[in-house]
Amino acid sequence: MNTPPEPETAVPGLDPVAALRWQRHAHGDSPWLHEEVASRMAERLQWFREPPASWLHWEPVRGGVQAHQRLRSLLPQAQAWVAAERLDDALKATREEGGAAWNPLRWGRSRGPQAADAQTRVRMLWANMQLHMEPRPQALIRRWHAHIETDGFLMFSCLGPDSLRELRTVYAQAGWPAPSHDFTDMHDWGDMLVHNGFAEPVMDMERITLSYSGAQPLLEELRGLGRNLSERRFTACRSRAWREHLCQAIEAGLPRSPDGRLLLTFEVIYGHAYKPVPRVALAPDTAVSMEDMRAMLRQQRRRDSAA
Repeated sequence: MNTPPEPETAVPGLDPVAALRWQRHAHGDSPWLHEEVASRMAERLQWFREPPASWLHWEPVRGGVQAHQRLRSLLPQAQAWVAAERLDDALKATREEGGAAWNPLRWGRSRGPQAADAQTRVRMLWANMQLHMEPRPQALIRRWHAHIETDGFLMFSCLGPDSLRELRTVYAQAGWPAPSHDFTDMHDWGDMLVHNGFAEPVMDMERITLSYSGAQPLLEELRGLGRNLSERRFTACRSRAWREHLCQAIEAGLPRSPDGRLLLTFEVIYGHAYKPVPRVALAPDTAVSMEDMRAMLRQQRRRDSAA
């Protein structure tokens, strides 16, 4: 198991400058794989006894605009917020049409979700396929923790270490640096969640095998999913001849389905965790926020009623 990085230290082997450049990159349509993963993650909402009354979508364009629309339909009464590096693009992509004037479910929703700021607090924070491209994940997890109300929860997904394993083998056999940085194991994500204030993390994973008609569509799909953020990557421009050589290596080295299509594995990690009632250490002078005090009182009432 990999040792989780220190809170303010970049993920080993991941280039933080390249990661920041990718975060600020203008994204078009949400990747198909991200939409599919978000759809599977949305099915997990039924595990929660009460639907959240408010939620924050972290990077909705990269995470899935169609998924955002589905969540709006699943949580029609919930206040929605968005947070993104390119906030204007995110607000534009998630804006909703006004709809019928006399439909109560559509009232007040023509402008879509609101932009979150540092003071925004929600019952659920939704972050789809973000963490594996984040150079300082523990700092990001702490930001998420600050946005969630006490007793609220985080739902997230990301790629795991088995992703692109067939392509990694092709690169290794050719003597090339890896096609991506190393992805973090789900147990390490669980440890990081607890280390940064979350409780009861539940982690699971699945492997999704995609098939492609050839090397060109495979590379086009990967380019839409992200970039190679490895510090060991070749940073200069590649020639057309090298790309042709890469395509030949992929065509020859990747496994194939019975009908001859190229196969590539993606390990997808899903996780959720709660923000617990804080434990306050007693001291001669103790400062407690109003929100935390209310949460502790609610918890005490529940204990009293159950006694």
